[in-house]
Amino acid sequence: MKRLVILGGGYGGLRIIERVLSPDLPDDVFITLVDRMPFHGLKTEYYALAAGTTPESHLRVNFPNDPRLTVKYGEVSEVDLDEQVVNFANGDALSYDWLVIGLGCEDRYHDIPGAEQFTCSIQSMGATRNTYMAINNVNPYGTVTVVGGGLSGVEMAAELRESRPDLNVRIIDRGPSILSPFPKKLQEYASQWFIEHEVQLVSMACVTGIEPGVVYNHNQPVQSDVIVWTAGIQANRIIRSLPIETDNIGRAKLNQYHQIPTHTNVYVVGDCASTIIAPSAQTAEIQGDQIAMMLKKDIKGEEYPASLPALKHKGFLGSLGKKEGFASMGKMSLVGQMARVIKSGQLWMYKKHMG
Repeated sequence: MKRLVILGGGYGGLRIIERVLSPDLPDDVFITLVDRMPFHGLKTEYYALAAGTTPESHLRVNFPNDPRLTVKYGEVSEVDLDEQVVNFANGDALSYDWLVIGLGCEDRYHDIPGAEQFTCSIQSMGATRNTYMAINNVNPYGTVTVVGGGLSGVEMAAELRESRPDLNVRIIDRGPSILSPFPKKLQEYASQWFIEHEVQLVSMACVTGIEPGVVYNHNQPVQSDVIVWTAGIQANRIIRSLPIETDNIGRAKLNQYHQIPTHTNVYVVGDCASTIIAPSAQTAEIQGDQIAMMLKKDIKGEEYPASLPALKHKGFLGSLGKKEGFASMGKMSLVGQMARVIKSGQLWMYKKHMG
């Protein structure tokens, strides 16, 4: 018997399972998916759960039901690369012949005092539930501050503005504009949307500390009932603790086949992997397709290709509430209702396909 273990039922992990569970999978290969939750959470939509516009049930997708797949629930405590064993917090251990690590990312707090202790998160389903409760308990005329003006922060603030028009909402960002990695047309459109919807934009910020109910921008206190952190990510702690080469945010540096160079039976997918393109659900799925192809060759003992196609995004979609959005597809930028319709349609198709 040979065992393939996949840590994490996120976008990359599920794509690999979908591709590997093909009719030609040998009978002596068993696949085990490990996850903390009994379902796949649509992480790209956690902002809507936090804002109270989408119920949690709409962000759940069941794991595949296949007799060749076993699902184990638990908290991974460490991976022993040399012994080829995954250890769990409850003392269980799981051996593997091939391993895929797709445990996602965690918030990165940049050593800012109080940031981890006194801010809310949307990085996990559990954290997002807590963020929803914190925002829901804010009284009318209260203030919610979103730290970080990237895609997650922008979607969070916009959704919250529509969900709670009684609140004061602000975005604090270190750059000259929100959505700095995106084309200028999208930056300007989103900025104008926030101005029209009375969301305060604080640019060129430098968050120097956080205390309960206070964000310090350039050491000046800014009062806030709830502070939501969307100002950076780092690889999951399991990856960061491995004796391997990592990049500046703890993601594993890999060979051209998405393998850890010193342990080529271990693949890394998604936010745990250092890639030439930005981490996203799309990146994880593109990687997942390639990793599944390599695993099939491992299982069948076939030769690897000389190289794999370069990772390349098809584009990005973002929402500004339920009615407007923005899209970047190659050299084309799209804003307004059509961009939002495209994003809603893409989400519907994903849920239908996986469900």
